[in-house]
Amino acid sequence: MKDYKEIIKNFVFQNQASLFGVCDFKKVEKDNFLLAQEVLEKFPWAISIGRKLSQAILEELKDHPTPLYFHHYRQINNFLDNLALKTTFLIEELGYQALPIPASQVIDWQNQKGHLSHKKIAYYAGLGWIGRNNLLVNEKYGSQIRLVTVLTDIPLTPDKPKEDLDCGDCYLCLAVCPAKAIREKKEEFDHWRCFEKLKEFQKKGYVGQYICGLCVKVCKGKV
Repeated sequence: MKDYKEIIKNFVFQNQASLFGVCDFKKVEKDNFLLAQEVLEKFPWAISIGRKLSQAILEELKDHPTPLYFHHYRQINNFLDNLALKTTFLIEELGYQALPIPASQVIDWQNQKGHLSHKKIAYYAGLGWIGRNNLLVNEKYGSQIRLVTVLTDIPLTPDKPKEDLDCGDCYLCLAVCPAKAIREKKEEFDHWRCFEKLKEFQKKGYVGQYICGLCVKVCKGKV
């Protein structure tokens, strides 16, 4: 039997991906996902693909998001969407089905939700843990990554969550958060304070979307 996981993994890394993992989608709690039930039940596996952000562009951030960061953010999302589509084509050529989920398509703006949680999929795919900043934190790249997901029925061996990893004694994101939304305990992250600050940044004309990037800038991992 072909090692489909290795085939797909090699493909995404050859196309400049930074991270790859497989999640057992059947074990993921999906109550907050905005996909039809038949779709959620159709695919047993979820492929998580990540791409590292540019360090130079992140270093340009001071106390608010910038047009340069906003452009980079969108370009990375486009890159991931294209790679997810190419991965879907590959899986279909291998005789199976796949569904690429947009990297940053917000369906519910009020609650900042997309079709599913890419960070949750990445967590179950062993790519990191959920940090104090409410983002996925990868051991190598920190939170300086963007993610995309491909749902599929191709036979794959799932990875396991890294339940023994956390932010430890790092509190850099608390110090830089302009909304003071990040707390010592990740469970106490204040979603609404964060969202209000994003709306403020947009209203001031810094960028045309609800993004910030300051906690991402300081969460560098071990690179």
